[in-house]
Amino acid sequence: MTGAPVLVLNAGSSSLKYQLVVPGTTEVAAKGTIERIGEDGSGIADHSAAVRQMTEQLGAAGIDLATAGVRAVGHRVVHGGPDFSDPVVVTDAVVEQIRDLSPLAPLHNPGAVAGIEAARAELAVPHVAVFDTAFFAGLPAAAATYAIPRELAAQYRIRRYGMHGTSHRYVSTAVAALVGRPLAELSQIVLHLGNGASASAVQGGRAIETSMGLTPLQGLVMGTRSGDVDPGLHPYLAREAGLSIDEIDSALNKQSGLKGLSGVNDFRALQELRQAGDADAELAFGVYVHRLKHYVGAYLAQLGRLDVLTFTAGVGENNAELRAAVVAGLDGLGLSVDPDRNAAPGGGARVISPDGSRVTVAVVPTNEELEIARQTVALLDSSAG
Repeated sequence: MTGAPVLVLNAGSSSLKYQLVVPGTTEVAAKGTIERIGEDGSGIADHSAAVRQMTEQLGAAGIDLATAGVRAVGHRVVHGGPDFSDPVVVTDAVVEQIRDLSPLAPLHNPGAVAGIEAARAELAVPHVAVFDTAFFAGLPAAAATYAIPRELAAQYRIRRYGMHGTSHRYVSTAVAALVGRPLAELSQIVLHLGNGASASAVQGGRAIETSMGLTPLQGLVMGTRSGDVDPGLHPYLAREAGLSIDEIDSALNKQSGLKGLSGVNDFRALQELRQAGDADAELAFGVYVHRLKHYVGAYLAQLGRLDVLTFTAGVGENNAELRAAVVAGLDGLGLSVDPDRNAAPGGGARVISPDGSRVTVAVVPTNEELEIARQTVALLDSSAG
């Protein structure tokens, strides 16, 4: 390794993903995932045991964390609420603040807290929390505010927070390098399309809109999440179907989206069903694309001018048919793809629009771990200075 590495941890309720990254060179020295934490028969009782197993796995790969010169540990935290708009060095007080935000991300923040506590106990280096919501903390008030009673919003910390911010920040910055223009002069739309999906409008490097809201449920159609629905659906289902609020929440988060429409949440499986002539899968694809076009058009209106539209994450990076479908018919807005460029294999950042297009359409692989490592080092450098 050339340069001091950063250990990036992404702790969930039952998993721990890790990556040893050298921010200066982008080298990945090691990575892995430990799963089934706390499950019967897994042998990994808790996150402390998971951190110890990670250390053993790294040791088996020839990396001793005690002597590898690890500068810091960067932790992915999904929800920073109203408290965190930037990365922060982890202290006991910060851990308690993250724990206090768990009602805003009950599936994510408790796991992050467990991972942070376990890692701090084992690794005597600075620990930094990097928040998925931070990139959207500066949304204009008109974009961040729900039209609900002010007192209710203030008491319960209700606003549009957005998610996937680490990815949107990384990709929008990488786009500037790809097209050879200053980030400060670019108006961009970024489509992060994985099992979870979100869109952002980025003007001069600053996010001015995003599709997710208080929770990751708002916005685009996703693998198992509905995205936008009429808020009246909740009381309707409670009255007519006799469902509890928890049952409705579970249905919209875990049984909806592509899965609810077609029976599958994996986009590759959806494509196989479409190729076999499955009508439900075809409709699911159509709904998915329709929602994406809706957001692209809305964000173009908010930006006033669009320079680059970028696809990223698993579906966005790998599905040429979807990319073509999203821009189909949008020639009048300056959006089109070159069929050969769009279909060409390749995993790197690339332009897929024709030469001379008014709007550049690009594919940029996301790298949230590298972004977390870079933000971790930047914070420590600024603190030292």
